[in-house]
Amino acid sequence: MARFYLVLVLLGVLLPYGAFVPWLFANGFDFVLLVSNAVANPISIFAWLDVLVSAVALLGFIVVDGQRYQVKYRYFALLGTLLVGVSFGLPLYLYLKEKQSLQPRP
Repeated sequence: MARFYLVLVLLGVLLPYGAFVPWLFANGFDFVLLVSNAVANPISIFAWLDVLVSAVALLGFIVVDGQRYQVKYRYFALLGTLLVGVSFGLPLYLYLKEKQSLQPRP
């Protein structure tokens, strides 16, 4: 399972940024245009609100579950969720948790 999560980590950063980077090169750091494009129609707003709720739920899950199971480096998953998104943060956290569970305990 750990390799599966790692593949999803890679896809979770490459796919979103594969779409964002060309937009960034074409438009620069135009935050107003970014927000305008992101909420251009009701389906875009639906998608962004879904992602926002999922990100908040994931951040809470990482904090609570990470403390409960003492998942090392869980803060990388928090940071990854904030900087990339749920598509990166969730598989990264699951990878970290899986990797830790496979290690022998003293």
